[in-house]
Amino acid sequence: MNKGDWENRLKKVEQLAQSFQQCPLTSCYKPRLSRPWQPSSIWKLFPRQCMAINFAQSCSEDVHVFALEKEQAKMGQRIFLVTSYSELWHYYSTYRQSLMHCYEVIPEGAVCKLYFDLEFHRPSNKGFDGKCMVASLIQYVCEKLEEVYGIECSGKDVLNLDSSTEEKFSRHLIFILPNAAFKDNLHVGQFIHLILQPVLSVNRRGSELENDMGGVTEDSGKRGLIGSPQAKRPRQEERDLSFLLVKNKDGQDGLFVDLGVYTKNRNFRLYKSSKVGKNVAFTVAEDNRFITKPKRNVSAEESLFQSSLISNVSFTSQKILTWDLHDERDGICPKPHAQLGSTSHCVSDSLGGYQCSPHKEVDNFVLSVVKKDGIQGSKF
Repeated sequence: MNKGDWENRLKKVEQLAQSFQQCPLTSCYKPRLSRPWQPSSIWKLFPRQCMAINFAQSCSEDVHVFALEKEQAKMGQRIFLVTSYSELWHYYSTYRQSLMHCYEVIPEGAVCKLYFDLEFHRPSNKGFDGKCMVASLIQYVCEKLEEVYGIECSGKDVLNLDSSTEEKFSRHLIFILPNAAFKDNLHVGQFIHLILQPVLSVNRRGSELENDMGGVTEDSGKRGLIGSPQAKRPRQEERDLSFLLVKNKDGQDGLFVDLGVYTKNRNFRLYKSSKVGKNVAFTVAEDNRFITKPKRNVSAEESLFQSSLISNVSFTSQKILTWDLHDERDGICPKPHAQLGSTSHCVSDSLGGYQCSPHKEVDNFVLSVVKKDGIQGSKF
């Protein structure tokens, strides 16, 4: 190759480089859902929950983890899906057969709604009126929310889902509180344990029921309430909660409220989903008083689905509710808290740092900035 040919080729390369600088190549195509306002498609399956959670935390997009059960799979075996709420609903409402056994994974440490899993065995509790029990529980919880946190709510703020059969009465209650949510589902469980102390203390099997709460004790619950600076009014005479005492199918004493659903990364069955081998999905209960208020470009059914998601919480002007059961000598934390926009932390907790803030939108923005050009952060 002579000198002239080389110079010509070099000139063409420089011209191409200049043209690419002036008109850069577009970013890689990402498939989207059918509507322009919906997010880019992310739909990844994992065999293990920890893998799905790690992937979701690495994404700059607002994605979440769900657990799926298949009819042909071994009993209890699940696969885990990472996607956005919008994309899940897009396929969930269309391909019901393949997504009929779906669970929300409530992430460890994530701000969430107050929720209940209620059930009793009908043949062992003849004469029990499930609807009245639900109504009484809702009224009692609303009174306690106002007493402890100063939050006013009613049955109109509670999404009531039904999955009952002739053999079992089964409900999910999701409290959509006005501008408030709990720090995480462990704090939800601690609050529920607190307000159910009257019935736990009279139940001869109370100690076994408390084991479901992962070591939360009756004394610690009482200690958290006494002298609380946040209680909005004096403690009233304890209400009779004996209606919450039920018998299981073996005739043993039990509780209408399942205390075992407030654990880390809990799988909570979705609205319109059923258990494997059963055809009874959660539907809106006849006595439900909650009415959804759809946002722009969202149907009423999708809005109801999003309202049912425990971790679907917006942090704009939210009060973050906590209930800390640490002994005051150890934690130096007032209990309970209802703080605007963020949670307060014990000194001992802050020494180890935090994986995320209670404001997911801020976390996502920061992650999207620091991960530009493939930078994943550093460890020291």
